[in-house]
Amino acid sequence: MKIVVIGGHGLIGTKLQPILAARGHQVIPVSRGTGVDVLTGAGLDEALTGADVVVDLTNSPSWEDQAVLDFFTTAGAQIAKAEKTAGVRHHVALSIAGTDRVPDSGYLRAKVAQEQAIKDGGVPYTIVRATQFHEFVPGIADWSTVDGVVRMSTGAFQPVAGDDVAETVADVAVGPAANETIELGGPETAPMADFVRRYLTARGDSRTVEGDPKAPYFGAVIDDTSLITGPGARIGRTTFAQWLAR
Repeated sequence: MKIVVIGGHGLIGTKLQPILAARGHQVIPVSRGTGVDVLTGAGLDEALTGADVVVDLTNSPSWEDQAVLDFFTTAGAQIAKAEKTAGVRHHVALSIAGTDRVPDSGYLRAKVAQEQAIKDGGVPYTIVRATQFHEFVPGIADWSTVDGVVRMSTGAFQPVAGDDVAETVADVAVGPAANETIELGGPETAPMADFVRRYLTARGDSRTVEGDPKAPYFGAVIDDTSLITGPGARIGRTTFAQWLAR
């Protein structure tokens, strides 16, 4: 199959490409760097010509509430239009577990809008909602640090390795469109503060982690249900300890 990966040069895209290629598929990564602009639609029709599957890994360059909403809704409409023109049979989108459970987050509200646009777009689809990645933990720690202290939420956290996300997206991409949403999470669930503390300890980082149930996670307060998977979710194989050891 010819599989176009939009946003193919990011974290998951670079992991996904060799997996699909090893399975014998033609993989075409596209991005602004390859002349494709999902906001204006420039280059999309050409990029999607002959494509059987489109994997949407797009991400907004801004986290400001209105900007991110505009990005996902505009990009979604442009991609759907080009997919219909090209006769794409399966749209696969990577989303986030808990998008509809954290209404205070403008980014997650925008992901909800993106998902709805995909459902309304008229192209057969599968949405993969993944929990936060192991690879995000360093950035989470840095964002939450003030004067050497990491004030971190104690809400439940279930991070998944980027490699496991890429494997799951690959499996979905080569299968039939399900016209539904599936969830993927990591094999461990614990307070977010615990994962950050383990990461800093493993790195020999002297910062102190203070758990606080009211500490915001990128502007939103989370609880034990906000960012984890529900019943029937797929579970990644890589533990946090295994990822740290790498």
